[in-house]
Amino acid sequence: MTPTETAVETIQREMTTFARRARASAGRMHPELSLVSYTLLGHLEERGGCRATDLAAHYALDKSTVSRQVAALERSGLIERRLDPEDHRVQVLHLTEAGEEILAQVTRSRRAAFRERLAQWAEEDLVRFAGYLERYNAGTSTGTGED
Repeated sequence: MTPTETAVETIQREMTTFARRARASAGRMHPELSLVSYTLLGHLEERGGCRATDLAAHYALDKSTVSRQVAALERSGLIERRLDPEDHRVQVLHLTEAGEEILAQVTRSRRAAFRERLAQWAEEDLVRFAGYLERYNAGTSTGTGED
C-alpha cells in the first residue's frame, strides 16, 4: 500500500470512530436527543426555520425519514409548525422555547467536551486541524452515501 493509500485508510477508520463517538455522546448529553435530532434542531436554529422538505434535501434523506424525526420532535415539544408569512400554504418548522433551551444545553455540553479533549493540543495544531476539517467538509459529495 502506498503512503497515500495508508493515510486514506487511516482517515476513514478514524472518522468512523469519530462518528461512533459522536452518536454515543449525543445520548449522554441529553437522553431525549439523538445525534440526528440534535443535528436537525441545530439546522433549524441556524436557518431560522425551514420546511421539512428542505431538511430532507439538505441531508439527502428520504422524506419519510425526516417526517418521522419531525413528528418525534413535535411530540416532544421541541419544534412547531408555523405558516410561512409569504406563502400561507407552506408550513415552516421552528424551534420552540423548549427546543432552544435543550439545544443550548447540549451545545454547551458538547463544547465543553471538545475543549476538554483538545485542551492539551497546541494552538497551531488546533488551527491546522480546524482548517483541514473545513476543507474536507467543503468538498463535494460523490453521491455514494459513503462520505
